[in-house]
Amino acid sequence: MRTLLCGVMLLAVSEQIAAGQERPNILFILADDLGWRDLSNEGSTFYESPHIDRLAHEGMKFTRGYATCQVCSPSRASILTGKYPTSHGITTWIGDRAGEAWRETQRFDSHLPAEYDRALRAEEETLAEVLQAHGYKTFFAGKWHLGGEGSWPTDHGFEMNRGGWDVGSPIGGYFSPWKNPNLEPGPAGESLPMRLGRETADFIGATEGQPFLAYLSFYSVHGPIQTTESLWTKYRDKAVDAGLFNERFLFDRRLAVRQVQDCPIYAGMIETMDAAVGIVLERLDELGLAENTIVCFTSDNGGVSSGDAFSTSNLPLRGGKGRQWEGGIREPFYVKVPGVTEAGSTSAVPVSGIDWYPTLLDLVDVPIPPEQQVDGVSLASVLRGGTIDERPLFWHYPHYGNQGGEPSSIIIENDWKLIHYHEDGNDELYHLGEDAGEQTDIVSRYPAQAKAMRSVLDVWLKETGAKFPSKDTDFDEGKRRRRWESLQGSGKSQLEKRHAAFLEAAFKPNKNWWGSAGAD
Repeated sequence: MRTLLCGVMLLAVSEQIAAGQERPNILFILADDLGWRDLSNEGSTFYESPHIDRLAHEGMKFTRGYATCQVCSPSRASILTGKYPTSHGITTWIGDRAGEAWRETQRFDSHLPAEYDRALRAEEETLAEVLQAHGYKTFFAGKWHLGGEGSWPTDHGFEMNRGGWDVGSPIGGYFSPWKNPNLEPGPAGESLPMRLGRETADFIGATEGQPFLAYLSFYSVHGPIQTTESLWTKYRDKAVDAGLFNERFLFDRRLAVRQVQDCPIYAGMIETMDAAVGIVLERLDELGLAENTIVCFTSDNGGVSSGDAFSTSNLPLRGGKGRQWEGGIREPFYVKVPGVTEAGSTSAVPVSGIDWYPTLLDLVDVPIPPEQQVDGVSLASVLRGGTIDERPLFWHYPHYGNQGGEPSSIIIENDWKLIHYHEDGNDELYHLGEDAGEQTDIVSRYPAQAKAMRSVLDVWLKETGAKFPSKDTDFDEGKRRRRWESLQGSGKSQLEKRHAAFLEAAFKPNKNWWGSAGAD
């Protein structure tokens, strides 16, 4: 009955649009580096996210939602194009070294990463361009990281841009004055995520009845991790009351990985971003637009459990940002379609960032341009209680992650996951239904399953023109081994001391808490 009712509702929406009535608005909220386990409704007992949780409770939560890459730029391009990174050409974060330039990192790796596109291609018909062509006002706020000047949001279908430019982290930090050519600094100490929330709310208030796409793309919770003294105090006290840990990190293959959620700085950042989401949701409510606005929320890659700020844990999932395991690619993935999605509903259908483009166009009855060959599928049938045909999902990352990730390709079919490594040609096989934490490689137990999946993966890589890393003729195994030993020994010890210090009563990062002026 629920499926039939929602089908009727979607048909009614299409009939209203055909009759010239107002199309639904779209609010798309994208977090940066937010892990699958970083929200209260996903099981975190340390972080607090009531406004984002509201979206999960009012719409549909996909429990197996994925980004298309374990780092940011590829995933962001996939959302806007409906394509896998192998199809749009951006396979790592823009600015990453490739080829012989990789040697400059002094990581002594065995291979040289593949080359990649440094900007979103002009010929891509982005989600914003298609919606703008069908009468939508289009607005972008926050992190872009899909190319330099000439490939900014306003070059790809967004009429307004507040803060999107070349870089992937907030230059100058999270408190005004920051350094951003497309977002004037506010009063000293103004919070960047709160400013982006207000800019988005102001845009919504000025749309004057015209359907809109508001794309709120936070820099949060990417490093540098910064918060206010009051929020640090709140979460420092919360961590101390829960009991302090003597050890927070476990060395996994190439780098130490955080196993505990107790960083008070990072927790404060999540609360501030959540409050900014609340500003936008409240504006929709105030203007009576909530019942005609599709709201989406997701993240671009896993939480940073190793590398960068080592700020969170994705347990029970293994790894995090930059890594090939579930902690690096599984994300919060929420969709609220008023009158269609059942409040508090969930779906275990595996879905990907490639699906946002066809889904949103389907929901507002806008056709996909024939020249835009998308890899994703519409999830509209799932949102109304049905399902979609079973399909494999793919990843290809011919690079090294700053967080310990290895050049690899992945295929997921139902609960089976195969990872192929490009350094040595080895495969790992996991059954996610029985081993979501990917602790037991069962490739030797199920060789036929692994062989079949590898065959499908190889065909996909060939068909999509995937590029691969090449062997480095200057590779020195001894240098790499000594680096890893240092990271496992003194490196891990230094990490433990640094993160324990965040919870000391006398902790203070600088004279004025990163210039926040005490403003939350």
